[in-house]
Amino acid sequence: MIEPQIKFKFEKLLNNLGLNYSVLIEDVGLKIRDQITKNEKIRKNDQFDYGMYHPLNEINRWMNQIQRDYPNLIQVFNVTQSYEGRSVKALKISSNFQMKKPAIFFDAGIHAREWISPATLIFMTKSLVSNYTVDPTVTQLLDFFDFYIVPVFNVDGYQYTWTFDRLWRKTRSVNLNSFCIGVDANRNWDSHFCESGSSTDPCSETYCGEKAFSEREVKGVADFLLQNKDTIVLYINFHSYSQLWMSPWAYTTEKPNNFEIQDRGSIEAINALYNVFGTEYNHGNVASTIYVASGAAVDWAYEKANILFSYTVELRNQDKYGFLLPPDQIIPSGIETFEAVKALALYVKSQNGTFSRDI
Repeated sequence: MIEPQIKFKFEKLLNNLGLNYSVLIEDVGLKIRDQITKNEKIRKNDQFDYGMYHPLNEINRWMNQIQRDYPNLIQVFNVTQSYEGRSVKALKISSNFQMKKPAIFFDAGIHAREWISPATLIFMTKSLVSNYTVDPTVTQLLDFFDFYIVPVFNVDGYQYTWTFDRLWRKTRSVNLNSFCIGVDANRNWDSHFCESGSSTDPCSETYCGEKAFSEREVKGVADFLLQNKDTIVLYINFHSYSQLWMSPWAYTTEKPNNFEIQDRGSIEAINALYNVFGTEYNHGNVASTIYVASGAAVDWAYEKANILFSYTVELRNQDKYGFLLPPDQIIPSGIETFEAVKALALYVKSQNGTFSRDI
């Protein structure tokens, strides 16, 4: 992104270097204002609307409300505390809280500006509980799996996108010896920490942090995954944007021994997604499909938490709106992604207990 006053100088520099370039979004500020304006027009009353973006306090109230609405299916709990002292809240969805079952873990909003990921995950949560005993597939899945859902992982950063900087990405922790704030929470995991695709510069968007798990949010979620590694069999880290369904590795273009069984899960998911509205997703391992990224959640979940079916998903769109997807696309994104995760969960279930990796 380039400020208007230096656009001409920047274009001149690119031309002098002989570089070809194209503009993806002509006016980012206009897109931001358009998204916020359209979102506020949807707001009618205090009732939670699944077709609009919500700030953190409204999401937290929704979590408590949906627990009251479905007390036999939902429990809300705190996973950890953020750097600024906010609760990172999660829902456990189960048809039988007394039974130990294989579990599925979803999180969203690890990058603060990616609003469509929490919104999509919230829609899918409602779809899960409201369709239990209604949709035979949902009934089957909820009777076999428990679900853990973290709608907003990076709570401090997400709050900051609503109050100061719509396109903020990182956490909000203070970095020693730097005026730049925050760490990329998806480069802070203890798996090939701060190798290729991460930066040691605190001012970089991909700053890995002073050490692995320096971020309280990342350490808290990782601890929860380890505490439940004997049951969690599917992990998805939801992002935007690019329409990609990806598995390990992120730190290298080399593929793990389990890539084929993981990638078949991706194919099941994107085929089911395509069948809803014709939205096309690509698939593959992260480093070969989008870019190399070391210290990522998807690699750590696979390598250290022994979760064979570990994925990173980049939701809608491709480049028209970037991170500023209009709210009228939230429900379509939720509907198609819900079909994808149902298909993937059925695929995981069909593997006859082959849940742990061998690398």
